[in-house]
Amino acid sequence: MGLLQQATPAYLAQCRAAQTAEQAQSLASTRQWAHVHKAQAHADFDAFYKALAPLLDANEPTSPTIQALMARHYEIVSRFYPPSRDAYVGTALFYADNPDMKAFHNGYHPRMVEFLGEAVYAYAQQNLS
Repeated sequence: MGLLQQATPAYLAQCRAAQTAEQAQSLASTRQWAHVHKAQAHADFDAFYKALAPLLDANEPTSPTIQALMARHYEIVSRFYPPSRDAYVGTALFYADNPDMKAFHNGYHPRMVEFLGEAVYAYAQQNLS
């Protein structure tokens, strides 16, 4: 069982709420993320997922190789707003909960959303407060 699956339902609900609240506040205060070069962010996410996908089958989400890549993911996410630990975990949960986001991410690798959830959780617990 992965780290994320061991988290309590209350903690996961807290993470979903943090992501929703922080994203809404950011959208409202930045005129819908007008400061973000969205095409570049999407291209950088695409490059990130293409780099991560071939590593999924040979690495654990907590491995140094994967966690180094997760710093890149967090940097891209932070262009929109720098999420707190809970909101970052909530972002990974959003990828799993939203059918379109899940299909998009799993298009890179069939286990992308599951793996990314574990990797995000580990990164958040180790690097964010």
